[in-house]
Amino acid sequence: MLGVHFAVTAEQEKALLKAARNDEVGDLVEDLGEDWDDESMKVDSDKAWDALHRCLGDEYPLSHAILGGEDLHEEYWVVHVTAEQVRDVAAALRGLDRAWLRERFDAFDKDDYAGAGDDRDFEYTWGNFADIRAFYDRAATAGRAVVFTAM
Repeated sequence: MLGVHFAVTAEQEKALLKAARNDEVGDLVEDLGEDWDDESMKVDSDKAWDALHRCLGDEYPLSHAILGGEDLHEEYWVVHVTAEQVRDVAAALRGLDRAWLRERFDAFDKDDYAGAGDDRDFEYTWGNFADIRAFYDRAATAGRAVVFTAM
């Protein structure tokens, strides 16, 4: 599964939430991905989202950086984080450095993890973390909600 974060406008957020209530969010997310034109409000995390979620843990607000928001789909990940939560996530991510992430990466259980769990995998995870941290800062500054998808 490849992960992508979108910083959505209020109009897009409203449409996604409505689509989720009507069980139509899959089509809307597919259209969103195909029609997205503002690359500064999107970040691909490829397969690193799994390691990042494990590193960031289950406590708010870090938990909401990847999978901790409201799940809008039953078959794959479409996770909604409100604009207020985005501000909290951005602030929490700012305080994390490479050493913190490395400690968390080395500590999580690799038994059901698809990645290699080695130094190269950490470097890949770190690079994606830095991109996601910058993305959340941009989304928070713009006052946008975030939708994470993994399909």
